[in-house]
Formats: sequence, C-alpha cells, structure tokens
Amino acid sequence: MSAAPIPIPQLTTPWTTTTRTRSRTSVLLEALRPADHSGTTIELERCATGRLRNAYPVNTHDIEARIDPTLPGPSLSELLSALATAIHAAEPQCRRIVYAAAVDDPDARAAAEAAGYRHVVDVDLPDTELSLMVNEPAWVTAVDMDLDHVPGT
Repeated sequence: MSAAPIPIPQLTTPWTTTTRTRSRTSVLLEALRPADHSGTTIELERCATGRLRNAYPVNTHDIEARIDPTLPGPSLSELLSALATAIHAAEPQCRRIVYAAAVDDPDARAAAEAAGYRHVVDVDLPDTELSLMVNEPAWVTAVDMDLDHVPGT
C-alpha cells in the first residue's frame, strides 16, 4: 500500500520543530522547548504502512505519533496537544492521530487523556502490548442525534 507523504506540522509556542529526516511515509522531528532548551524526538508515521497497519482498522490518513518515552507527564501532555492541533491543521484528511502507550504505563495514558486523546483499544504487536490512544477532529466525532433522520434525505 502506497501512502502519501506526511506534511510537516508546525508546532506553536512554546514548542518549535526541526525536521531531521523524511521519507515518503514518515517524518522524524525534533521538538524543542525554549524554556529549558531540551529536545525530544518525535516520529510521525502513516498507520497504514507502519507497525500498526494490522493492529486495528486503519485509515489511509491515520498518523501515529511516537514520542521519546522519557518525556515527563505534563510535557508529554502539552506536546501531544500541540501535535494534535498542528497535524489536524497540516493534514485535514487525518481521521486519527494515534499515540501508542505501553499498556503498563498509566502515566503516559493519563498524559494523553489530558491532551484530548481517548483510549480505544489495547493491541498486541510481536514485541510489545500497546494501548492505542486517539485524537480525532470534530468532523469525525460529530453525531447526528436525530435518530429518525436518514442521512442524505
């Protein structure tokens, strides 16, 4: 399956990004936070061609965000929130931004939830078990509560 290149998301203050490498389906970024001049590595990859391709019913435009796991909780939450905003702006067709936390890492799950991600499913990969946390734009989660209305009529 061929996937479109991922646009480079531009994070807002206090984060800045630099692009380290790019392939057709993934981008390796470094996010820098000016306050402490520390950086963390972020890899963005299309789920349809990445490690999650067989883990759940992926969409062509779903993007997995892999973040250096040593980032502390509040900073992780801030970065996940900034990433969601930047990715949805750069890639309007993206239905899901996926952050895969280790099943045994409740702090990472809590940080993702604080950033607006929700737990969807736990999956087994050949080398690990992950909790998939997703952030979806409003157009994906909007629900027509008029149950008597048939869409398209």
